[in-house]
Amino acid sequence: MSMIRLIHWNEREARERAARLQSYGYEVEWRVRTGPELLAELKTTSPSAVVIDLERLPSHGRDAAIHLRRMKTTRQVPIVFVGGEAAKVARLKELLPDASYTTWPSIESSLQAALAQPPAAPVVPASVFAPYADRPIAAKLGIRPGAVLALVHPPPDFARTLGQVPGRVTLVSRLGRDVSLAIWFVRTRRELEARVDAVAARAGEAPLWIAWPKKSAASASDLTQQDVRRAGLAAGLVDYKICSIDATWSALLFKRRR
Repeated sequence: MSMIRLIHWNEREARERAARLQSYGYEVEWRVRTGPELLAELKTTSPSAVVIDLERLPSHGRDAAIHLRRMKTTRQVPIVFVGGEAAKVARLKELLPDASYTTWPSIESSLQAALAQPPAAPVVPASVFAPYADRPIAAKLGIRPGAVLALVHPPPDFARTLGQVPGRVTLVSRLGRDVSLAIWFVRTRRELEARVDAVAARAGEAPLWIAWPKKSAASASDLTQQDVRRAGLAAGLVDYKICSIDATWSALLFKRRR
């Protein structure tokens, strides 16, 4: 019996989708897990195929697929994407052209075909940042027209690095109720741990990017992506997007956990 890993971000819907796949004779693992937990699981298991539902949190599903292709142990596992908005699916097809793309009414035949012909020479994205490679920094960060953008402790030249922003965007240096998006630049683990609770509280309901220096940067610090995620979760936040801002800074996007 083939074992299918279903990736979905809503427990009730995941259970329903899993039951559908089980009715076709597959063993199905469907438990909803966070990004790091999911990747740790996939490293130690060997699913026959991975089915990724794009109806909810499609960027999470895309990132999971990129990690699957970048890990040698899962590189040749067939990936089947289900549903999703047409424009986002089109961009995903450019990134992973040898994955399968289908709908839930057609999932049975699509999954059978994917299992019968796993990718012989899988496309491997250069990095988890590949989807953002050609996008302007403002677009990567999700800066929208009319936004009030708080830059907390930015590097001196960041306004120039940011480049052109959409119309009517206001840049401020402090967090407040009027802020619609914030970027906090943190340089050390000590600074992160000492201030994350206060920064998260002042950000309120606004999405908060926490940026840290890349290991390859001249200003590299003792921070890692895992450190930033762990601190954000401990402060009552949940991350849902990652971004390579430029050659110096990476960032995770957080929002207050509901």
